[in-house]
Amino acid sequence: MVQPVLLQGTLLEGAIGKCCGAPTRAPLTRPEAEEVAALLKAVSDPARLQLLSIIRSAGDCSACVCDLTPAVGLSQPTVSHHLKVLTTAGLLTREQRGTQAWFTLVPERLDQLGQIFA
Repeated sequence: MVQPVLLQGTLLEGAIGKCCGAPTRAPLTRPEAEEVAALLKAVSDPARLQLLSIIRSAGDCSACVCDLTPAVGLSQPTVSHHLKVLTTAGLLTREQRGTQAWFTLVPERLDQLGQIFA
């Protein structure tokens, strides 16, 4: 019989649980599960993953929407929508610089995303 893996902490800390030798954890609370689901939903689109990758690879982990649009081959309104989803999920911050919108990666939030699969 397979024993359920118990989880605790934000974003599935220790998600692999007993199968990889991690100590037993308490199960996710409903708010924690909702947070994880919202984060996974935000990155479940290939364009959003590509946008995160492009921004992450920039020297200062930020990029202008005007540079992102041609890089992903989508229209500016579509790119702006995807960036809004990522910003709402807390993965990016948005800063208006003159007439241009700049997006910066939130490293702590990206680390949380990585913990889901660690």
